[in-house]
Amino acid sequence: MAMFRGLGIIAIVALIAAYFSVFFVKETEKAVLFRLGEIVKADYTPGLYFKIPFVNNVRKFDARILTLDAQPEEYLTSEKKNVIVDSFVKWRITDAGTYYRSMGGDERRAMDRITQIIKDGLRNEFGKRTIQEAVSGERAQIMESLAVNARTSLAQFGMDVVDVRIKRIDLPRDVSDSVYDRMEAERSRVAKDFRSRGEEEAERIRADADRQSEIIVAEAYRDAERIRGEGDKTASKIYADAFSKDPKFYALYRSLNAYKASFADKGDIVVLEPDADFFKFFNNPATTK
Repeated sequence: MAMFRGLGIIAIVALIAAYFSVFFVKETEKAVLFRLGEIVKADYTPGLYFKIPFVNNVRKFDARILTLDAQPEEYLTSEKKNVIVDSFVKWRITDAGTYYRSMGGDERRAMDRITQIIKDGLRNEFGKRTIQEAVSGERAQIMESLAVNARTSLAQFGMDVVDVRIKRIDLPRDVSDSVYDRMEAERSRVAKDFRSRGEEEAERIRADADRQSEIIVAEAYRDAERIRGEGDKTASKIYADAFSKDPKFYALYRSLNAYKASFADKGDIVVLEPDADFFKFFNNPATTK
C-alpha cells in the first residue's frame, strides 16, 4: 500500500514537472525565453516547446496589429494658427527580444513612446504647411511621411508602424467662427455675382427674344402683304376676265354686292333719288346699262 502511495506521489510530481517544462506559442503571440533573468531565445515560431522548470521562464507578447488611438492635440501651422488633430496609429511588435530590452515588455510604455514620436512628427509636418494644405491638399502626404519617420524611429525598439491615419482636423472654436464668417461672406459674394450675371444674361435673352419677335412679325407682315397683293392681283385679273366675257352679269354681280353691303343690318337706311343709278336693276332689271 505504501508502495502505491509512493508511486502516486512520483506520478503527480512528474506531471507537475512536465507541466512546468513545456510552453505553447500561439499564432497571435511572440515569446521570449529567459534563463535566470537573461534572454536566451526570442524568435519562436508557433508551436510547442520545452524549458527547464524554475530555471527558465517565458514572457509572451501580443503579435497582432495593435491600435493606438491618440488624444486630439493642438498644433501650429506655418500661418501660426492652431489646429486640433485627431489621429490613430496601427503598430505591432516585430522583435520580441529587442522590444523587451527597450521597453521592459511594458505595452503602456511602448504606446507612450509611439505617441511622443507621432506628436513630434505632426508638429513638424503641420509647422511646414498652411491650414488649406494640411486639410485638403497634402493630407495624404502628411500621413505617409509620419508613417515612414515613425517606422524608422521605432525599428530600434523592436516595433513597427503599420499605418498612421488622421481622423479629423478641426479648428479651435474662436478660429472656426471667424473662418465660417469669412466663408459665409465669400459664399454670399459669389452668390451675388452669380445672380447679377444671371440677371444680365436674362436681360440679354429677353432683348434677343424681343428682337426676334419683331423680326418674325415684320417678316410675317411682309409675307402677308405680298400674298394679299398677289391675291388682289389674281382677283383683279379674274374680275377683268369675267367682265370682258359678260359685262352685264359683272355689273349685276357688283350691284348685288353693293346692295348686300349697304343693307347688312335691318336698321340701315339709304336716302337716294328714285331714279338714281344705284337702283337701276330694281327699276329696270333688264337694263343693259
